[in-house]
Order: sequence, then C-alpha cells, then structure tokens
Amino acid sequence: MKSNFIQRTVTGILFVVVLVGCILFSPIAFATLFTLICVLAVREFGHLINQSGQVTVNKNITALAGAYLFLAMAAFCTQATDAKVFLPYVLLLLYVMITELYLKKPNPLGNWAFSMLSQLYIALPFALLNVLAFHNDAAVSSVAYNPILPLSVFVFIWLSDTGAYCVGSLIGKHRLFERISPKKSWEGSIGGGIFSIASSLVFAHFFPFLSVAAWMGLALTVVVFGTWGDLTESLMKRQLGIKDSGNILPGHGGMLDRFDSALMAIPAAVVYLYALTAL
Repeated sequence: MKSNFIQRTVTGILFVVVLVGCILFSPIAFATLFTLICVLAVREFGHLINQSGQVTVNKNITALAGAYLFLAMAAFCTQATDAKVFLPYVLLLLYVMITELYLKKPNPLGNWAFSMLSQLYIALPFALLNVLAFHNDAAVSSVAYNPILPLSVFVFIWLSDTGAYCVGSLIGKHRLFERISPKKSWEGSIGGGIFSIASSLVFAHFFPFLSVAAWMGLALTVVVFGTWGDLTESLMKRQLGIKDSGNILPGHGGMLDRFDSALMAIPAAVVYLYALTAL
C-alpha cells in the first residue's frame, strides 16, 4: 500500500511537471506533447475496443489521423496554412470507410462507428486545444501563443478532482451518479467546483485578459463538463468490464483515465469562450 502511494505520488508529480512545463515552455513543446498524448490516447481506445472481441479498430490509422488532425489544427490556428490542410485528414477518414469494404470483417458497421468515435471523442478535443492556445493579437497584427488558457483548463480540472476527493471523503453522503460511479457525491462535486472557481480568481488577478466573471464562468464550465467527461469514461469502462483504461502511467492507469475530464471540458471551454467573443 505504501509503495503504491509513493508510486502514484511520483507519477502524479512528474505528470504535472511535464504537462505544465511543455505548455509554458514553447508552442513547439506544447504541440509535440499533445500530439504524442493524442496518439497514445487514440491507440489506447482502439486497444480497449478491440479487446471486446466484437469490433476491430485499425489503431495505427486512427492514431495517425488523430496526430494529423492535431497538427493540422495547429497549423490552421497559427495561420501557417489555410483550410486545405484538413484534406489529407478527410482522405484518412475515407480510407477507414472504404477499406472495410474489402476486409470482410464480421462487424464493419461497428468498426466504422468506433473508428469515427475515436476521432470525435478523443482526437477532436485535443485538436481544439490549439484554438485555446493560439489567437490573433491585434497589438502585433499576428497570431500569438497564449499558454494560460489551455493551462487553466487543466488546473481547474485538477483542483476540481482534488477538491471533490477531499470534500467527498469528509462529508460526501448523497451519490452524484450511483449507477455509473458509486463513489462520487454531490458534496464532493460542489466542493471541487468551489476549489476551481476560487482558483479562477487567482487567474483573473494575474491574467486580466479575461474579466473576473469570465474566468469564473470558464472554471464553472470546465467543472461541469469535466464531471460529465469523467462519468462518460466511467460508463465506457463499466460497459467494457475494466477498471483502468491502461497502465502507461504507473498508479494512475492509462491516458484516457488521466484526460477523461478534459475530453469534454476542452470543447466546452472553446464554445464558452467563443460565446463570450473572447477567442
């Protein structure tokens, strides 16, 4: 038990250091890290689905498509190219569809569905990180890299998870979604939300490019959709009969376990900020 706690602690610290470090260091480090994470997460998803024995997902092609989508979105958001950059991605999706005509697999419809789900559920949310990270800067008439917005999403998620665990352990009595995740409580979720919203005041103080109200709204959006993202992955794992999505992160499971909340929080954050015309 003690060794497992140490393992979880060390892995958790390294995970946070690498993620925060790459986001803050440079746009190239940011793009490199999340391209890798996207590839690993899409392959992990394909592996889990293939283990069910009912569906066959081409892990290599779907991972390649995910990586390309992230890099294409980065190039588009930095205005390095126009929308034509997405055409090879469309061809990859067509390849996935057409090859099923010739592979003679027993469940082509399931293969199509889960291949496309890997892009919608995993690759697209990671690609949308670029929308948060790159935006037009009127002062210099060019695209600027803003690491604070993507970083804030992860900080809000981490604080929400930490707050939910602490508060839920102390006073959690009313189950949030017992059918899917018996341990989560309303008290814990509300406590986690308070932690995140409190941290948004710190972001508002040091990074006033958003108003206090906008920062608080962003934190609330991330908490709500992050909770749904967590529950979505829990439902998937329950359906597949597994505890963890993988073991790539010792003591923390797989990539989907670490980024489940972000897969819904990122698109929600993009929509929220567009609604505020902040992007």
